[in-house]
Amino acid sequence: MRSLFKWLGIGVTSVVVLVIIVAAWAWWGPLPKFDWAVNRAVLKTMVQSPETLSQMRILEPLGITFHQDELDDESPEAGDRAIAQMRKIIAELKSYDRDKMTDQEKLTYDIVMWMADLMEEQGEKWRYYNYPVNQLFGVQNNFPSFMESAHQIHSVSDAEDYIARLRKVGWKFDGVLQGLKIREEKNIIPPTFIIDKVLEEMRNFVGTEPKENVLYTSFVDKLNKAGISGAERDQLTLAVQNAIVSDVYPAYQKLIDYMQGLREKSTPDAGVWKFADGDAFYRAALKMMTTTDMSPDEIHQLGLAEVERIQGEMRKILTAEGYDPNVPVGTLMRQLNEEPRFLYPDTDEGRAQILRDYSAIIDEVNTKLSPWFGVRPKAPVEVKRVPQFKEKTAPGAYYEPPAMDGSRPGTFYANLYDIKATPKFNMRTLAYHEAVPGHHFQIAIALEQKDLPLLRRMMPMPAFAEGWALYAERLAWEAGLQENPYDNLGRLQAELFRAVRLVVDTGIHAKRWTREQAIEYMEKTTGMAHSDVVAEIERYIVMPGQACAYKIGMMKILELRERARQALGERFDIRAFHDLILKNGAMPLMILERVVDQWIADQTAQGKNAA
Repeated sequence: MRSLFKWLGIGVTSVVVLVIIVAAWAWWGPLPKFDWAVNRAVLKTMVQSPETLSQMRILEPLGITFHQDELDDESPEAGDRAIAQMRKIIAELKSYDRDKMTDQEKLTYDIVMWMADLMEEQGEKWRYYNYPVNQLFGVQNNFPSFMESAHQIHSVSDAEDYIARLRKVGWKFDGVLQGLKIREEKNIIPPTFIIDKVLEEMRNFVGTEPKENVLYTSFVDKLNKAGISGAERDQLTLAVQNAIVSDVYPAYQKLIDYMQGLREKSTPDAGVWKFADGDAFYRAALKMMTTTDMSPDEIHQLGLAEVERIQGEMRKILTAEGYDPNVPVGTLMRQLNEEPRFLYPDTDEGRAQILRDYSAIIDEVNTKLSPWFGVRPKAPVEVKRVPQFKEKTAPGAYYEPPAMDGSRPGTFYANLYDIKATPKFNMRTLAYHEAVPGHHFQIAIALEQKDLPLLRRMMPMPAFAEGWALYAERLAWEAGLQENPYDNLGRLQAELFRAVRLVVDTGIHAKRWTREQAIEYMEKTTGMAHSDVVAEIERYIVMPGQACAYKIGMMKILELRERARQALGERFDIRAFHDLILKNGAMPLMILERVVDQWIADQTAQGKNAA
């Protein structure tokens, strides 16, 4: 290489300077293409989050690992810097001329501007209107989950980075504590029952022997898989044990002490109506989560109507199977949940069998979707149990996307805490939702669209993503994968559950329902296991509006599909329709509607030209 530079008459120092200049221009200077500017904006945001970089694994294939020993800065000062940076990014992106863009760039522009307007309108105003320490996704359970699932170890250096991250947890938690104290001043305090849950979780965490803690056991598993043994292994495991004792547990204890003191100021009130400007905040949360302008009352009434419709369909099946039509649907479903024929043994082997059966369901559905999809994700999906340290308060299931470098598959996590919460007739629907053709299809396919800017490949858009996953449940039924009437009952119960969410979320946050009212309504209406209902209601309390995304998103996709079917008639291709949705990445529902309408117009024009 030196000889080449010499032959070209270029000094090595000049090349280094040239590379620095080009890199600086690429990072700070004006870029000719809008998509490039969007990619740069995403990267600038991502480099502020070492944890996101480890989860996505965009830089590791390039040998870049500067972030692997760092944790996210959770301090208010870091939030100030992020807001200032976002303002600069938005101003830059708004400077591009939409009229000079390609159709795909225009779509990206419209999605970005929708998000930018929302951020400018709501971002800073509602910055502290959340609970960073909560039973579902609080820092206290996200940290060990991140270390277990995202921090990969392939070498001694990776292991040393793991230890370095453990040493920094006190710094990370101190940043969280600063934000909690600001929220306390604003009287944004979690309900007492949420504080009690996280206190129990954290006390159990620090009460675990260091060698039995997930931070230690998962580290040992990673070393074994990496082939690190002997004296090196002993030295590393001892360092992890010491870090847990000297750094991790004290950080948790400091958080425990603060939350215990905060408990004295808490109340049982569950909804965000209790905050200053709580009603306005909830409307803003609904807009962000549903990507619509629907009011809380409109969503509440829609939920009640859908509950009645779905229960009517369920009652027909129950009556045909010999159940008393005069007994409420929720009561009958609760009885089904108790029937031994639908339950697994409450044992370790029973739980292991559930995971095997979920895997078998996914394998089966993967073989039967060719008539429905042209595009498929390259990344595989696996089934795992929700980590036991957090399963008591975790939802019934959730999905984590694959790494972008292919080193980690998509993962469907199943909660096996309460064996009765996994009746066999619900399992197909849950697998379709979380894995195939639900979240795994939508998220993994989007990540694999290399012609799209990073933002559209990675964007979290609840109404689109959750709407697709709920639509996937129905699609599997349409594909003939739930012909057993009890499996179909499970599907309808899952849809009923999402309709009930519209009622209880708006009930809690807009109509001042108590936690107990919401639990009673959901349990009575759906017949779900009590443990699942409690976890769900408490989820809605800490994630206002998110539960409304599912049904509203699903109904919009069904509406658009029917519109396309009616307009195109015999020319309607379900595979092309699904590809259109999945290959364009997540977007607000109002923009999705425009995309589908344009596709219908294009298909109609092609049909006329062909004729």
